Amino acid sequence: MPGLAARLREEILNSGPLLFQHFMAEALYNPDQGYYARPAGQVGRGGDFFTSVSVGPLFGRLLAAHISAWWQEAGSPVRWRIVEAGANDGSLALDILAALEASGAEYVVVEPLPLLAEALRQRSAGALRVVDSTTSLAEDPLPSFVLGNEVLDALPFHVIESDGELWHELGVEVSDGRFYWTDVGPAPADLVAKLPTRPVGYMTEVRDNIGSFLSAMATGMAGGRMLWLDYGFDREDYYHESRTTGTLRTFSRHRAAEDPLESPGEIDITAHVDFTALAEAAEAMGGTVIRDQRQGLFLTEIAKPWLLSLEGRTDVAKDLRAFQTLTHPGQLGAKFRVMEIGFDPP
Repeated sequence: MPGLAARLREEILNSGPLLFQHFMAEALYNPDQGYYARPAGQVGRGGDFFTSVSVGPLFGRLLAAHISAWWQEAGSPVRWRIVEAGANDGSLALDILAALEASGAEYVVVEPLPLLAEALRQRSAGALRVVDSTTSLAEDPLPSFVLGNEVLDALPFHVIESDGELWHELGVEVSDGRFYWTDVGPAPADLVAKLPTRPVGYMTEVRDNIGSFLSAMATGMAGGRMLWLDYGFDREDYYHESRTTGTLRTFSRHRAAEDPLESPGEIDITAHVDFTALAEAAEAMGGTVIRDQRQGLFLTEIAKPWLLSLEGRTDVAKDLRAFQTLTHPGQLGAKFRVMEIGFDPP
């Protein structure tokens, strides 16, 4: 089978330039050769990037306490469900399950990539229900807690550039075997309707798939919560006039770069999340934003009972170091943002 780069070159030569959103989707999620299609190993000190899960099980334990608190507020339903998107190797899911105080929860991981799904099934030994989509959940709606840690930033996005008056969409062309950017014409009006006018050459990103993603993740919810943790900005800050090259980044071996056209399938491609767009999409579905804050503040709030329980103990130095990494503004506490959304029962 030819490599992914070769297949993308052939597609471009046969059909013309690809929208970057399509190029990114193939680079990350092609089921045979995409970056995330291979067995997990991208996250952590030995991978390409570091997340809150990489700090250790404390992150999952704190989220488990928060989920348990919601379960009790919801009346402690006998049957209920946790649904996670972007579970990678399942570490967060298993950390949450190990610490969960509530009972009767079905933990569902949504993973459409076959190799990764099979690896999750084997590692969890049946503790996780792994599905390729949420369609089957609609047959048995349950109160649900839906979550994703650094998932939204990996949703494929459009890349656009301003000519001073209008936004133009950028695509991917090929010449002499190399990929390069090309202008494929004016960006669709609905894609850029909420964006400000920017000077010539201003490049940025925009997603039009957040709403469809949330709707899919809400399938099978009979009321409940969604919790999204990621890096991002409000729309005003995201498209500030000083942010002239957007937020698009690639990661490989913990090194950031800015050329997503190099080595498709071998590097992570990401961009910050427009949290204004996330809130709008949630509210359009009937959801209510319950919290929107930095990770440090969120984890400090939900960790209060745990922190109080440590008084007088001398065997918790490792956990306290992990907590500092997760919450300190100079580490992960200010890097990530948390949005929690509530949905009323039908």
